[in-house]
Amino acid sequence: MKKLFLGTLLLALVIVVPIPTMAGVNIGIGISLPPPIVFEAPPDVIVLPDTNDVYVVPDVDVDIFFWNGWWWRPWEGRWYRSHYYNRGWLYYNNVPSFYFDVDPGWRGYYRDHNWYGHRWNYERIPDQRRRQNWKSWHNNRHWERQGTWGVQSYQPRPQQQRQELRNQRQQQYQQRPEVQQHQQQRQPQVQQPKHSYPQGKPEGWEGKDRK
Repeated sequence: MKKLFLGTLLLALVIVVPIPTMAGVNIGIGISLPPPIVFEAPPDVIVLPDTNDVYVVPDVDVDIFFWNGWWWRPWEGRWYRSHYYNRGWLYYNNVPSFYFDVDPGWRGYYRDHNWYGHRWNYERIPDQRRRQNWKSWHNNRHWERQGTWGVQSYQPRPQQQRQELRNQRQQQYQQRPEVQQHQQQRQPQVQQPKHSYPQGKPEGWEGKDRK
């Protein structure tokens, strides 16, 4: 009898206790994860000019950023982040604030070693060095104090111009088909209220509901 009571109590705990926990975990149910990217070794990164500590992996075809202690990845109009560069991606229900500081043409500039007409001697930062230093670089504003990000004779953009570019890139981002599709999927479907006639439909009602 005692064993039966303990078994019943245990079953009740299994059924009842996980409910609030699962409610927090399953917020992202129905949102697919980006496909994995196989790296032979931890990737090098470079820091992007005109940004505050935004690093990017230059040697893959998809955008993978490192910023503020997280890896970030856009996919199909959505954003994901992880503490690892190759796994553990979680859906992030927003656009990270750094993204509109990123010049969309950075890949071409990287390939040509040229940033707006200036020689770009970017520094490839190995993964171990990034892990050891990114926080102190952030706290000391390391790249901002240098002011050139490895670009020869470069003058950083004035703050007003940087803000204008941010606004322009934000508008362009919102116009991407995959972003618009994702936003439409996020919008709740509003059901039109139906007319009710508690005492029967009034005389001459025909057609009025369609106006």
